Amino acid sequence: MRDIESLRLNQTQKLRFEKALEQLDFLSAAANSNACVAVADTILVDHQDGLLKGHGTTDFDGELVATVCGVVERVNKLVYVRTLRARYKPETGDIIVGRVIEVAPKRWRLEINFTQDAVLMLSSITTGEDIQRRQTADDELNMRSIFVENDVVCAEVRGVQHDGSLHLQARSQKYGKLERGQLLTVPPYLVKRRKQHYHYLEQLGIDLILGCNGFIWVGEHIDTKDDMVEDQVAKSEQQNENPGDNFSKETYTSVEIRQNICRAANAVRVLCALGFNITADVIIETVKLSNSVDIHEMLGPEFYVLVAESEVERRRSSKRI
Repeated sequence: MRDIESLRLNQTQKLRFEKALEQLDFLSAAANSNACVAVADTILVDHQDGLLKGHGTTDFDGELVATVCGVVERVNKLVYVRTLRARYKPETGDIIVGRVIEVAPKRWRLEINFTQDAVLMLSSITTGEDIQRRQTADDELNMRSIFVENDVVCAEVRGVQHDGSLHLQARSQKYGKLERGQLLTVPPYLVKRRKQHYHYLEQLGIDLILGCNGFIWVGEHIDTKDDMVEDQVAKSEQQNENPGDNFSKETYTSVEIRQNICRAANAVRVLCALGFNITADVIIETVKLSNSVDIHEMLGPEFYVLVAESEVERRRSSKRI
């Protein structure tokens, strides 16, 4: 919460904020049931046969001891410590957002907030055609027509090689270049792995992509349905009939959508500064809370206090349920 320290809270706001933090600490401790441990703390376990010691634990004098600070997690007989603050550790199937930093022969190099740059091979993407085919020399010559430096790209982790390099793939319509939006960077531990990382916020008309690597994209909604050949022909005919109308529709983003993008982006910034887990539901609630203030006021001290108090009420209500 180093960003909070720079806020100029008045005495009333400071008292409200400190009270909210105390309540959050209490609720968090109750939810974890004293599962938070520091380095060298003893983890209470039933010494049963087949107990598996996972990451962040070690055996010392017949007791299970934590080697990192975090929360004790148990999966059947596996006991491990989930670190509260950790760098991004890629896993196969992760949805990530990256920025192109180099166009190399048959590949692009992407910055993904990892210790190494990721590699997206030309053979691991679709060229926008319905028929899957092998990439040719002409495709390699036209690589810059697909992605260039500083383009924001969404992809999936294909695998980690023996040398530590990370390979990506983008063989679906939902992957590819991202435009008309904002790219935000948050600590990766604030984005938990879930079944769904793509979110269409229908009430706002925007897309939200929560990258497992801590890169979050907030942009105008784009339909990702796979178009049939007949639909593509119909679109091309329509463009030929009214080229000016289609140009204006494709290049213009309404003021309302741009305002919604800014509100969602500021909501992510506030949640990141407060150290809260970032999910689509929490972002929506924060945006709703901001409807009573201007967009630029969302980064002011009063709104930070309001978000902290709202998080207290949300956790209380979820605990009652």
